[in-house]
Amino acid sequence: MRALGHVAWPPELIRTERLVLREPEARDRATFVELLASPEVHTYLGGPRPRDELEREMPEVPERWPGSFVVELDGAMIGQILLRRAAGHRRPAAAGKVDLGYLFLPRAWGFGYATEACAAALDWFDGALPGEPVVLTTQSANVGSMRLAAKLGFTEVERFQAWDAEQWLGLRPPAT
Repeated sequence: MRALGHVAWPPELIRTERLVLREPEARDRATFVELLASPEVHTYLGGPRPRDELEREMPEVPERWPGSFVVELDGAMIGQILLRRAAGHRRPAAAGKVDLGYLFLPRAWGFGYATEACAAALDWFDGALPGEPVVLTTQSANVGSMRLAAKLGFTEVERFQAWDAEQWLGLRPPAT
């Protein structure tokens, strides 16, 4: 994955009805470790990373680059939104396009936070890089992500086998 390109970063805080999207800070490090070490979060992502490895290797301010948003609820990080250019994507339909990714703590599941945060990040993206489509890949068995993709306006481009599971590739056309 590569950087988005020429975008003003960091953006102003993005506020939704319940959430704030912002640039990662040092205070988020423990939550990043929790996200990346969580077996529940990584059920469809190839499995968690070992916590001790993450503690050793994670920088003081993790994931600090254009397109990486911390999702905050009531002053605490509950997830992350990622927008990155899919330069080396395994599927030609996605190559070079911007890819949407997201991780949320299990305690934040089922409240609509992912939909709210992803929609806000995509609105920011539409203003920062107008006219660009966005892709999203998830395992087709991940029912929650499949529902989220539909709510956000992604439509199926193809299904393919990778990482011992069927993957779903969706495309969100550029905003008009």
